[in-house]
Amino acid sequence: MTDRAPDLHPEAERILERVDLPPTHALSVTGAREALRDLLVDDDPPDDDLTVRNLSIPGPGGDPETPLSVRTYTPPGEGGEAVGRPVLVYLHGGGWVRGDLDTHDGLCRLLAGAADCVVVSVDYRRAPEHPFPTPVRDAYAATAWASEHAGVAGGDPDRIVVGGDSAGGNLAAATTLLARERGGPEIAHQVLLYPVTDHAFDTASYAENASGYLLSRASMRWYWDRYLDDEVDGANPYASPLRAADLSGVPSATVITAGYDPLRDEGAAYADRLRQAGVAVTHENYPGMVHVFASFPDLDRARDARRVIADGLRDAFGGE
Repeated sequence: MTDRAPDLHPEAERILERVDLPPTHALSVTGAREALRDLLVDDDPPDDDLTVRNLSIPGPGGDPETPLSVRTYTPPGEGGEAVGRPVLVYLHGGGWVRGDLDTHDGLCRLLAGAADCVVVSVDYRRAPEHPFPTPVRDAYAATAWASEHAGVAGGDPDRIVVGGDSAGGNLAAATTLLARERGGPEIAHQVLLYPVTDHAFDTASYAENASGYLLSRASMRWYWDRYLDDEVDGANPYASPLRAADLSGVPSATVITAGYDPLRDEGAAYADRLRQAGVAVTHENYPGMVHVFASFPDLDRARDARRVIADGLRDAFGGE
């Protein structure tokens, strides 16, 4: 095991002690998917008062032949009735290769409660079976559907947020770029948890955190190799949002990064680029934490990150 930094947060140590799995890059696609499910899927029934529904929606272009599965989470309103709340379209992490509605069920429940919003979790098609740009198209299609049908889950169609963690943060950022390009749907805010923003491995955080802190540089290369059919696609801003020539006109953003994460610097660089483009940004870095920390419900740092996200949603909607 790589010697770990002395200022690694004790909660990050607990995560690393809990995760006794082979590195992703040493696994098959099937094995990697099963490993993430073993880590994140909780078999115990959740103890919350959310209304949860599994739905099938049309795929890109409204195509009923390529439906997408989504799971909606609606907090109760007064008297137990749903009221029109902001809608967070959530795109799960997993390197575009793994992750699903179940691996991120716990996080979506926590976000719905913390931010008092409707969450629409999206089961987009994954690489390598469906490489770039299919997951981007699926993310955009689900966001458009949520904008048109928010009321199905008790949400407000005029308060749409798109968000995700890691590769899901990448897809969320790409969705805002695509929505700007196409003139809709109207997205009010974006939530990017330790997002992938650039097809490059040359930052200081990649060098400092190449191994030993849950997500490794070798595993990120493994993910990118399966996401892209052609290396040249890595320069496409819908794959690498940091390479977009212009970021003006995209929604305000909450960006969360972790100190011991290879993706730290590209997440921070994206927050900086957004600010330079005149976009309102809250960037919160957790210096002693590792990738995926927000998915663990019992950690104080994770609770704080969810509070930052909830505050960002309230700010985006004027405290509503």
